[in-house]
Amino acid sequence: MPYQFTDEGLAMQEEVRHFMDDHIYPNEVEYYTQLEEVGPNGYPPVLDKLKAAARERGLWNLFLPHLSPDAPGTKLSNLDYAPVSEQLGKVSFASEVLNCNAPDTGNMEILNLYGSEAVKRDWLAPLLEGEIRSAFSMTEPDVASSDATNIGLRIERDGNHYLLNGKKWFSSGALAERCRVLVVMGKTDPTAPRHRQQSMIVVPKDAPGVSFGRHPLVFGYEERGGHPEVIYENVRVPDDYLLGEEGGGFAISQARLGPGRIHHCMRAIGVAERALEYLIKRSLERQTFGSLVAQKGLIQDWIAEARIDIDMGREYVYRTAHLMDTVGNKSAATEISGIKVAIPNIAIKVIDRAIQVHGAAGVTQFFPLAQMYAHMRTLRLADGPDEVHKMTIARREILKHDPNFHMTPARPAG
Repeated sequence: MPYQFTDEGLAMQEEVRHFMDDHIYPNEVEYYTQLEEVGPNGYPPVLDKLKAAARERGLWNLFLPHLSPDAPGTKLSNLDYAPVSEQLGKVSFASEVLNCNAPDTGNMEILNLYGSEAVKRDWLAPLLEGEIRSAFSMTEPDVASSDATNIGLRIERDGNHYLLNGKKWFSSGALAERCRVLVVMGKTDPTAPRHRQQSMIVVPKDAPGVSFGRHPLVFGYEERGGHPEVIYENVRVPDDYLLGEEGGGFAISQARLGPGRIHHCMRAIGVAERALEYLIKRSLERQTFGSLVAQKGLIQDWIAEARIDIDMGREYVYRTAHLMDTVGNKSAATEISGIKVAIPNIAIKVIDRAIQVHGAAGVTQFFPLAQMYAHMRTLRLADGPDEVHKMTIARREILKHDPNFHMTPARPAG
């Protein structure tokens, strides 16, 4: 392969595997038991114990390769981080234990790159320490947000402050008790060129005028922190909470979503691996029509296909991570879109077959497969739906052959 892991990366992979075996897997039952006790927006106390163990081993903030050296944690390249994130993806709360969880990862990256000293002091520092959580407030209920230029929330200057008015939803995690800050995208100048109308700003969750409306469930699941509708009514924030410059919001969103997309895909590989593990173990435990389910030719075909698909997907992710490290996110945009389409679909296929092997039990709360399916199916929409990514890939391929190609036909004269 044209890339290789560093010695530090290989050592970290091994350390994370041991940490998963010694700390994460043995505490899965306790975590979910405590989550039932504290409720979907609460904080299971076992996380503090696990976070302390992670920090003691230097397993903290592994996802930020370009952060200043005095920040807490050990930063890995995208390539070195990929297999680490895969391991964390096998258990829903593992990324949070290492302070490598979405949406905080993407938010921390843009706060570091575009935030003022006030933003870094007030919000980036406690996020890096794992003291608080954050949410990303971009999607809106009244427009097709797959085209980010559609967003309508207004951000208007008022002296040395900005005023926000509008609605968002699917601000994932915003209801969690530890979520203290929202990164919000809105329009500062509706008359500017299409991709310069938007800006991005940091909003304290307890700012006057911030309230919550509808609370969407995902396939009936009430996920921790939720995906709520957030209502902004004359919310006033200091002007130094603006990220970057006015009109730079669209560019910042693209800078954020590139790494966010590959992190999702890294974790999705881990989800697929765990689903395959469940499929195989169940097939070795159950008999139908006089033989083990694992002895059926069809099931062996599913297992073989899963192994092939997962391994191909993993190599695609590694190649994309390597390109992001060597030529940059912009030059790797086609590959980032490609894995964002391919990997969730691979995971969904494996999970669906694992559910089938489990029979009726597979769709119940007694196995994690149904919730895994819900997460992966949602991932085909999060950070851009499949169709938009395919459109992006197709456009770039066509432009190789026709540099004058336009996505929209020109209107006839007259």
